[in-house]
Amino acid sequence: MKIRLALLVILILSVAPMVPSVAADGAADRFALVIGNAKYPDAETPLKEPVNDAREVADELKRDGFNVEVGENLTGDAMRRAFERLYGRVKPGSVVLIFFSGFGVQSARQSYLIPVDAQIWTEPDVRRDGISLETILGEINNRGAGVKIALIDASRRNPFERRFRSFSAGLAPVIAPNGTLVMYSAALSSVISDNGSDHSLFVQELLKEIRVPDLMAEETLNRTRVGVTRASRSEQVPWISSSLAEDFSFIPGSGAAPQPPRPQPPAPPPPGPQALNNPQPIPEPPAPPPPRYEPPPLKPLDVPTPPVDKQVEKKDAPPLDDDPIIKGLNDKLAENPDDQNALYRRGQVYASKGAYSLAISDFSDSLRLNPKDVEAFNNRCWVRTVIGDLQAALKDCNEALRLRPNFVDALDSRGLVNLKSGMAKNAIADFDAALKINPRLTSSLYGRGLAKQRNGSISEGELDISNAKAMDPNIVKEFASYGVR
Repeated sequence: MKIRLALLVILILSVAPMVPSVAADGAADRFALVIGNAKYPDAETPLKEPVNDAREVADELKRDGFNVEVGENLTGDAMRRAFERLYGRVKPGSVVLIFFSGFGVQSARQSYLIPVDAQIWTEPDVRRDGISLETILGEINNRGAGVKIALIDASRRNPFERRFRSFSAGLAPVIAPNGTLVMYSAALSSVISDNGSDHSLFVQELLKEIRVPDLMAEETLNRTRVGVTRASRSEQVPWISSSLAEDFSFIPGSGAAPQPPRPQPPAPPPPGPQALNNPQPIPEPPAPPPPRYEPPPLKPLDVPTPPVDKQVEKKDAPPLDDDPIIKGLNDKLAENPDDQNALYRRGQVYASKGAYSLAISDFSDSLRLNPKDVEAFNNRCWVRTVIGDLQAALKDCNEALRLRPNFVDALDSRGLVNLKSGMAKNAIADFDAALKINPRLTSSLYGRGLAKQRNGSISEGELDISNAKAMDPNIVKEFASYGVR
């Protein structure tokens, strides 16, 4: 299924090699760009933490001698302009710090910061609309910065994660220039949920440690990691990687007096193959190619197809004519009614807002222009499934899988078609195939659990359902919105 919500959070910190004069007296110019993105249209509600955290971090950095620019709820164009201004200020030997709080997405083993107006439905969209952290650090390094720091608090569950499947949750290890200090607010490839307060746990601990005099940057971040780990009872363990060659302190002019180490909390159980508490990045082995799945031919549904549910259309959606994204796409289509990309994207927006009949119309027009668009077939399959047009949905999913047999989104969508149609065995087969490709696909895990229960395997189904709910507490509500309980 393409149009799903979930959440993703990341934190990265990066510092480049420092010349001795910077560490000794803090005389180098200090520049910081602080961004808090909270109002993502694709999210159900604005995030509480990012803007407040950005303001607190900016105030602290100003006290520490940084020339700070603050951005709130920045679009892609605004973020790129802000980074260009930052690049223009960099001088040889200067200190440059980036703080970003919002949504982040991992794609092709790089971490991307997501603007508030990003339209992400496929993996290439991440690279188009997101801003690569590695690119940012590389550009700052090329401009001659002596110290490069990037604080990225973006390991949240996000609305984009389950729209495509060929990536891992959370953030990837950053490949940064020598002399870089990197810190994520959570472990590699893991996500956390916001704590519901006005400030994130990570920023609370970070600011506490930055204000301690006579601490070098590495010690500041190590103490932050310990504080977050202890406060979360090891449920959130920040990840640090350092290649610093010189000392640097956040407080100008502070000495390098050693600090007694804090007692370490009990080591959390390892969440995966990564040594998450190891400050050195661990290169991941190349991902094996996904197993090729040949979808079994399905007979036409031999059960009565429920009538199309016209009540599924969302009643609380904002007026579509007022949506700025739809306005922009309407303008493009007024200039060129056969703009296939604009039709497809407008269909995505309509679907995300519950305007399902309009979404189907746009996907159909998109397919008229490009009959081999597997993404459009899958999206139309999903929308038709939600409204109960199951025969047409099955035909769309089968065509998507004929064009791309290993397409995990379409396997997931067809599993939902079969689940709603009462074809439990076929649903289990599709969800199994999807989970072989992506074992963390929560929707397939939950759907398989329901299908197993309906097929008589009550205990096995309950295990799948419990695991899926642990991975995504909103999965039950999500399936209910599809008419599946």
